[in-house]
Amino acid sequence: MKAMVLGAPSAVSLENVERPNTDAGDSVIRVTHSGVCGTDLKIFTGGIPARYPLIMGHEMIGEVVEAAGSDGPPAGSRVIVDPVLFCGNCFHCEIGQTQLCPNGGLIGRDSDGGFAEYVAVTPGNVYAMPDEIGDREAPLIQVLTTVMHAQQMASISPGDSVVILGLGVGGLLHVQLAKARGAKSIIGITRSAWKREVADNIGADLTLAPDAQTKDRVLEATNGLGADVVIESAGKLSVLAQAMDLVRLGGRVLGYGIHTDSEGALPFYDMYFKEIQFINARAATQKDFGACLEMVGSGAIDLAPLISDVVPLDQLDQALNMVGTDAPQRMKIILEHL
Repeated sequence: MKAMVLGAPSAVSLENVERPNTDAGDSVIRVTHSGVCGTDLKIFTGGIPARYPLIMGHEMIGEVVEAAGSDGPPAGSRVIVDPVLFCGNCFHCEIGQTQLCPNGGLIGRDSDGGFAEYVAVTPGNVYAMPDEIGDREAPLIQVLTTVMHAQQMASISPGDSVVILGLGVGGLLHVQLAKARGAKSIIGITRSAWKREVADNIGADLTLAPDAQTKDRVLEATNGLGADVVIESAGKLSVLAQAMDLVRLGGRVLGYGIHTDSEGALPFYDMYFKEIQFINARAATQKDFGACLEMVGSGAIDLAPLISDVVPLDQLDQALNMVGTDAPQRMKIILEHL
């Protein structure tokens, strides 16, 4: 089969490799569409360690061509893949924290992933998709599951005021999901006027550019208190510091962006004085997939506005460069494998 193989940091090429099979008990999926995200870029550049050679890709949908056993959808099913692997037997798995399994991993980082014609997946990690969900939009459901998991950890509830710092794909999904969960005041903050417009159209109550008046505007919108929940969705320490500034006394800061910094400055006294609750979320669990498939299938979450580019699989290197470029109107990049 054809696959985009990462041979070393920043070196990916189209190669012919052996097609996976069911010998190890995995189902074989013919991948039709996949998504490219910031995690892929960090793996590509070496910011996130990985073994080489590697087929990246953890956001993928396709069709089951060989089903292993009866745990997952049968051959011919249109499916989405949960890329989080877990053993099912350790302490974390037994208490429901499968995303933290020390014996697990991530498809596309710790094992070959979806930037290929076919991928082998544990049958329990494959979910049938409703016909109402389009092929190009479907890979975004994997991202939505991580947003769902994060908001459940942060206990976002009806009536909460929520600030989202950073309106990339994840941030805009946080806007939509917070709205669906009943948040009363959703404030999106980004430098991009285009992303602010997208946020306005999908449910934000207020959007702001970060400037000297930002805090005053947030206080005005939250009865002078600050937000109940501030979501850091940029992966920058300076933005995390801003989150600590904008949250109310006794409020929650949700770290959603991935930080690879090993050191930096934060307003630690604010952490103490404001009695801030910090929540950090990683990946998702199986139950998040069912909830997200239902929400997208019903139209409660609209993924189409978050797709800016669709390119062929063999242009993965260009797509990764696009992710790393701060283009004015770039959001999710979808790869078509057809």
